[in-house]
This record gives sequence, structure tokens and C-alpha cells, in this order.
Amino acid sequence: MKLFLCGDVMTGRGIDQILPAPCDPALDEPWVKSALDYVRLAERAGATIPRAADPAYIWGDALAELERAQPDARIVNLETAVTLSNERAPKGINYRMSPANAACLTAARIDCCVLANNHVLDWGVAGLEETLATLHRAGIRAAGAGRDAAQAEEPAVIDLSQNRILVYAFGMKSAGVPEDWAAAPGRPGIAFLADLSSQTTDAAADRILRAKRPGDLAIVSVHWGANWGYEVSHRQRSFARRLIDAGAADLVHGHSAHHPGAIELYRERLILYACGDLINDYEGISGHEAFRPWLGLMFFPALEAATGKLVELALVPMRMRAFRLNRASGEEADWLAASLRETSKLPVERAADGRLLIQ
Repeated sequence: MKLFLCGDVMTGRGIDQILPAPCDPALDEPWVKSALDYVRLAERAGATIPRAADPAYIWGDALAELERAQPDARIVNLETAVTLSNERAPKGINYRMSPANAACLTAARIDCCVLANNHVLDWGVAGLEETLATLHRAGIRAAGAGRDAAQAEEPAVIDLSQNRILVYAFGMKSAGVPEDWAAAPGRPGIAFLADLSSQTTDAAADRILRAKRPGDLAIVSVHWGANWGYEVSHRQRSFARRLIDAGAADLVHGHSAHHPGAIELYRERLILYACGDLINDYEGISGHEAFRPWLGLMFFPALEAATGKLVELALVPMRMRAFRLNRASGEEADWLAASLRETSKLPVERAADGRLLIQ
């Protein structure tokens, strides 16, 4: 069973503005008052960006990589609301994409959008409900958010010919998720993890095990940790490993950091602590250059369908330029490989076709 996973896909704000039917660009950020300013920043950095671009434009070379890999399921963390709501949350940074631009997700044939993150309620409950409705109309499953706690906590189910993939998603305060965004009985919101204690972990494991049928594989997706830095806390490791030990998680899919971080192979299962950003509108914004945040990774794990054990892991290095994914250069791919070797303590080699392979 082959999967495509990545971290944050942020199709709001500046990205939304270059697509055919953008939202009102007005923002209420401390320094930027129009989403169009992010387009201008990227162009000032040397990019030429089309307007009213084809919805597939932002995926660029990634579409050919998806075609080559032919994954059975495609799962991303959608780091924006999909709404025309004006119910702006008082956060300072609010992301939204017009529902009329949702074709940018179907262009990559995304199967599941993880929504348990710190931007899905940027435009209030109305924005969340419109996001859920838009994804449903597009035939895309949603995980980690819902109209009440029960819906937010239930998995997105991807039916394959002989297996089901259950995608559970959780958000945490450490990734900037407000505590009052937690879904509750009768209250829309996200599946929120208050902590990573053994009690919280065991409760999540029990819920997953009650839902798993023989042959099911479960992916646990968590929006956690800071935007910058490679540190993996003891609590994060304990949470991921304990879910695997319990037989609840077959793969842990972590995200929040704007750059790729550590990977762990534990009991032949894959733990991605920080997948990094794949698509965003940060081009031209200075700061944090040491992390090369313009570089991202497409993750293509192959799992043993009967057990969830990792068979192979291929990573495709990508670079955002002109709000479009481009294949990374050889030097950039080597830099990412060296970074992963350092953070993960795993042998990462660059193959002749440009992919990074973990042996």
C-alpha cells in the first residue's frame, strides 16, 4: 500500500489571490493589510506569478511525481479555512481560500484533508462549517474537525479494494491551536489534545482500537510543536511510540514546523515528527533562512497492507518558487538529505532520479 503524505498545504491568502476566484484580499495583520501584498513580496524576490492561474498551477512538478508514484491514498494537512465568512477570529493572522478555488485540491486528487490545526477556525464556526461543506462537495474526506466532538474525533475513512485507512487527526496548543477551538458536545471545533500524558494517549488508543477492523490501517495525524526548530520532545516520542505499542497507530503523521524535521522507524512503523510545509505564500519573507523554509518534501511510504509495517520510504524534495512547486536542485536535495541524517540518525541517500531513500 503506497501513500502520499505531506505537512502543511496553505492555499489561502496570497495563493488564493492568484487562483481564478479569490476572496476579498483585505487582512487585519499587524504589518500587512492585503493578501495581494504577499503576491507582490514573492514577485519582488524575482518570481513572475500568473493571475487567475489554473487550479493545478500551484502543484507544478508535484503532479508528475504523484503520477509516477501512483499512491493509493493522498493525505495533506490543509492549513487554511475554505470560506467566504467574514467572522474573523482575533488572532492577527487569518488564512482563508475561496470555496470557488477548491479545485486546487481536486487537481492533485487529494483524498483526505487533515483539519485539526491552528487556522481552520480563523473565520469562526461559519468558516469551519463552510470548509467542511466545501470539502464534502469536492469528494474530499476531512479528519480532525466537525460540527461537534463526536464528528471531530471520528476518523476519515479511505476505502481501498482490500483495506480501509482510518485517518485520525488532533491539534495541540503547542502548535498555536487555541484551547477554546476544541469541539464539544453541541459545539463545532477540532479534536484537541490537552496534553501528551499516558492517560491521554491511552484514551486515544482505546478510541482507535474500538473502531479498527481486521485489515484496517490507522494513521494518527498531529499538529504539534513550534514553527521553527528540530527538537522532538520526550512527550512526543512517548505519545507516538505508545500508540504503536498499543496496536492503535500504524503511522504517525506530525506537522506544524515550517520545515521538515525528524523521522523515526519504531517497531517497523513510521513516525514523521515534522513533515514541514509543502505549499505556502511565504516566498519573499525574510528570516529563518538557516532552515531553508522554501524547501519541502513529498513523503511516499509503502506499507505492508496486512500489518502496516514500513516496506520503503521515498522522499521527493521540492522547492516553492512563483507560488509553484518545482523539483529541488541537486544541491538542495543533498542539503535536505544531510539535515534528515542529522535529525533522524538514519541513512538517507539521494537516488539517481532525485528521490531521497531511507534504507
